[in-house]
Parts: sequence; structure tokens; C-alpha cells
Amino acid sequence: MSYSELREDFPTLRQEDAPAYLDNACVTLKPDSVIKSISDYYSMYPGCGGRSVHRYGTQVSRLVSNSRKSVADFINAKSVNEVVFSRNTTHSINQIAKGITWQPGDVIITGDREHNSNLVPWLQLAEEQGIEHIIVKSNEDNTFNLENFEQLCDDHGERLKMVSLSHVGNLDGIDIPIAKIAEITHRYDALIAVDGAQSAPHMNVDVQALDIDFLSFSIHKMCGPSGMGGLWGRYELLDELRSIQSGGQTVETAHYDSVKWAAPPARFEGGLGNFAGMIASGKAIEYLSELNMDDVHEHEIKLNAIITKRIKHLEPIEIIGPEDASKRGGICSILMGDLPSHDIALLLDEAAGVMVRSGQHCVHSWFNSRGIENGSLRASAYFYNTEEEAKLFADTFCEAVEAFS
Repeated sequence: MSYSELREDFPTLRQEDAPAYLDNACVTLKPDSVIKSISDYYSMYPGCGGRSVHRYGTQVSRLVSNSRKSVADFINAKSVNEVVFSRNTTHSINQIAKGITWQPGDVIITGDREHNSNLVPWLQLAEEQGIEHIIVKSNEDNTFNLENFEQLCDDHGERLKMVSLSHVGNLDGIDIPIAKIAEITHRYDALIAVDGAQSAPHMNVDVQALDIDFLSFSIHKMCGPSGMGGLWGRYELLDELRSIQSGGQTVETAHYDSVKWAAPPARFEGGLGNFAGMIASGKAIEYLSELNMDDVHEHEIKLNAIITKRIKHLEPIEIIGPEDASKRGGICSILMGDLPSHDIALLLDEAAGVMVRSGQHCVHSWFNSRGIENGSLRASAYFYNTEEEAKLFADTFCEAVEAFS
């Protein structure tokens, strides 16, 4: 089945005036199976999984268990107990950062293109617990500088405790050599946490092959429901983490003066769960599991290449990252000079039904370090986008730039 045929699975794309939706790095569209599973939960078995033993509760428990297994299989986790349902990547990274026991002087290395969600938690720890936060500088074209990274690791030696990097940048679509980075990190007995928000939806992510310790991802970027994400960690590491959301089923039992913590993943899923979201997450992952993720990645690159070829000549705009679209996946972020990126984004939607993102994409640090207040305009593709949509965006964008210049 072709990707164009899969568009029929998405209600928003079946509309007569369906938009050219190119804001997939933010949130993806939802197929029928995901939407139906949410409706089914509320209309047919709106019970409490993991607690109640009546038929509603049992059905929910079974479906949530199936969802957890789907996620585990998708990323090649060794055990379903290594998969924690969270609200999003942000929640998952905070669970890692605040669940670990730190000592003053411990070193954490992050990149210079990180989403706030993989920057601010570490800045908070530096402020509150005295850890040392180090930034590894990228190359001029935003690609990863492995020599800089290795030198930083060597400089800090035994004090290096954690490396936390985005597998694929939401700013520019550039992926970094995570397996090699993990190998270097582990030479220093440090841990590596990966922000997979922009990689898990778009390429094969095998946590065993990458040899990483933690992976955070957002299921709302993977055809799943809003407010759902995931955290994977090696079981022995999860078992050492403190929960940042204690109470409810995070404990096996409690006394007035003590508590016995539940084993992962329950320890990290306190409070009444978003059962509809968990079930729908499984349906989303099952949907993606039917696709070849290598082919998805190549399809997105093809669309990005079409866009790049048609806009790269424009002035005063500048594409962030390498000109070669194959190094930027499905993301094309464009610096607009003095042109109003928000106004152009609105014009694209109103005039041509093209939906893109404008602003600083929660990577304020990168823009602020360069004194760029206007942010950028970002088009981000997914498997259901077509060559015609890529051309429509590029051609309409060219017209908008000329009109505002």
C-alpha cells in the first residue's frame, strides 16, 4: 500500500479541503484506529485498569498491557516492564533528571541545539543541587562535533555522570551518531539519556543496537493521542530511580511511617491513569509498526529535497543546517531575516491551506545565542504528506517571501 492510500486512514485528510499539514514535528494527525479506541474506552468499558477486577477494569488492564508490549516491541526493549507511560518527552526527561541521586560537582553534558525539555531540567539541577552542566558545541552547520564531545568527556573524567542529547533536533532535523556517542559515554562509566521525540516517529530506533540507557519520546508525535509519551530505561536503572509522582499505585504498600515502593513501571505511573490515552497509544504504535520506518525516513527526505531545491535561492532566507536535505530528515527550518515569520505562516494557511510552525520552537537558547529574535519558519513532513504538498508549500512560500520583501 502506498503512503497516498494511507491518507484515507486519517479523517482530517479525507476532507474535501484537507490542508497540507506540515507541522508534524509539533504533533501528528490521528488515524481512525486511534480515534476509535478512545471512543471505545469511554463508551464501552470506562473503567479503572490495574485496580478494579470487574469486567471493565479487567478489559482496560488487558488493553493497557497490550499497548505496553506494542511500545516495547517497537523500540526493541528487553521487557515490557522497561516501558513507562508518561505525559510527553518533557515529563520523561524530568523523571530521569529528578529521579537520580546527584552529588555536587557531578557533570551532565547536553548539546547546543536542545529543546527546552532537554535543557531546563538540567539547568534546574545545576541551580538547586550544584551539578555542573556542560554544553558540547556543534559544527558551524549544526552537525554534531564528535571530537568536541570526546574532549569534554576526557576533560571531566570520573565526574561525568550523564550525557543527555536529542537524537534528532527539532530545530533542524539533524540526527547525531548516538551509538558512537553512547560508546564514548560508557568508557567513562556515565549514563546516556536520549531525547527521541523527533527520531522515534521517523526512523528505526532500537535501544539495544544504540546501547543507550534511557529513551524519552512523545506518542502525540507518533499518530497517538495528545498528552501521551513514553520513557524507556534499562530495568536496573529504572529500579534505582525515585518517582517524581508518588502516591496511588506507585507503592506496593504503605504504613504511617514507611513505604514500600512498587516495581517499575508502576512506580512511575502514579494517580489514575489516562487509560484512553494508553490504549490509543498502543493503537498508534501498532499502526506505525505496519510501516517500514527506513522507508518513512527516506520519503520524508524526498519531500524535504523538493522543498529545499525550490526555496534555497531566495533572499534573505536561510535554511538552518546543511543544504543537503538527507542530513535534515523531514524538517526544513528557515531563518527569515527581517521578514515576519508569523505573518507568513498565517498567510500560507489562509491563502493555500498550508500549515507550518513559526517561532523559536522551544529552542530559545540557540536563537538567543545568535541574537535572532524572529525565530524561524519550520515545515516538517510525515509519511502521509505528498510531493504535491511539498511543492505547494515551496511555491506559496516563494510567493509570500517576494510579497513581503
